[in-house]
Amino acid sequence: MKYVIIVTDGAADEPIESLGGKTPLEVSKMDNTNALAAKGTVGMVNTIPEGMSPGSDAANLSVMGYDPKIYHTGRSPLEAASIGIDMSDTDVSFRCNIVTLKGEGAYDDMTVLDHSSGDISTEEADILIKAIQEAFGNEKISFYTGVSYRHAMVIHNGSTNCTLVPPHDILDRRVGDYLPKGDDADIIEAMMRKSYEVLSKHPVNLDRVKRGLNPANSIWIWGEGKKPALTSFYDKYHITGATISAVDLIKGIGICAGLASIDVPGATGTVHTNYEGKLQATIAQFEKGLDFVYLHLEGPDECSHQGDLPGKIKSLELIDEKIVGPLSEYFAKSGEAYRFLILPDHQTPMKIRTHASKPVPFVFYDSTDEKSPDKSRQYGESSGEEGLFFANGYELTDYFFEKR
Repeated sequence: MKYVIIVTDGAADEPIESLGGKTPLEVSKMDNTNALAAKGTVGMVNTIPEGMSPGSDAANLSVMGYDPKIYHTGRSPLEAASIGIDMSDTDVSFRCNIVTLKGEGAYDDMTVLDHSSGDISTEEADILIKAIQEAFGNEKISFYTGVSYRHAMVIHNGSTNCTLVPPHDILDRRVGDYLPKGDDADIIEAMMRKSYEVLSKHPVNLDRVKRGLNPANSIWIWGEGKKPALTSFYDKYHITGATISAVDLIKGIGICAGLASIDVPGATGTVHTNYEGKLQATIAQFEKGLDFVYLHLEGPDECSHQGDLPGKIKSLELIDEKIVGPLSEYFAKSGEAYRFLILPDHQTPMKIRTHASKPVPFVFYDSTDEKSPDKSRQYGESSGEEGLFFANGYELTDYFFEKR
């Protein structure tokens, strides 16, 4: 038996008036996914435990089979593991976004225009992060380049007793209302303020402005946490596997769980990612003899954050066309028994452009246990609400693997 979990990040949504009261999932052309749903099982799953923030860290821990209330120690430490940062037990890691602030005058009165600086390239971002390290790095604080706009800062002998807000939660809002609070807040705030002076006149950003692109003109610090300790995925499920994603967070969870992390050239974490590359990398893992692939596709989430409804629908259709369809054909030709689990990690509703905690729909298909075809079973919220319900994401993952 081979296993694939396909995470359509942020795909779940609320009914949208311009879509006739339907959601993006319900109007997208996803024939391949819906064919699996018609012969499989659909339902809803709560991936965010009550009382926890609906971040991708808690959500993907949950979908990968780990109870976030037990294993969650913060977002950035998982990303740090992917980058290769060797953290001590007293280190605290933080996510360091490079963002686009809009406005003139005082830093406090600017607004967060873009949490991703126009999906800045890693090559450009690396130059900017090196400038930040030169400006602020010392024996206590270090900055590390990640992917695109997502980077890391480590404070040695730091504290997690602080309140830091994700930039994608405050798009178009006044910066001064969301500055750091708690331990080391004065240090972090001072770096954020000073970073605007360092970055806004940097040649990389001057060139981006000339090209009509959003400048990465400030750092934004959040996602604090200490070194995680996950139970081995193999010890949990007795299968071998790999993660495939453009996002350091997902890679880091996999690495901490003992899964292989596969890099795909051209994987951007956007609607324009290298779908063919991710497909071939997934197939390659099975050809190597691995049992499981956790395939993460970020496009729907990024489009939601940007308020791009056509892009969100397009990203869902591309995932169906370029990933689900060809992967189904591969397994059908191979003769290998297989299971698919297709689901978002969390909601990212278009109307709020950030994550939400409501349950999300899933499709579970087992080639050895096909149901009588029923076209009313679809990959979407309305159909899912008529199916099975799991109170916790890790319980769905246990269910996915349980009948080996």
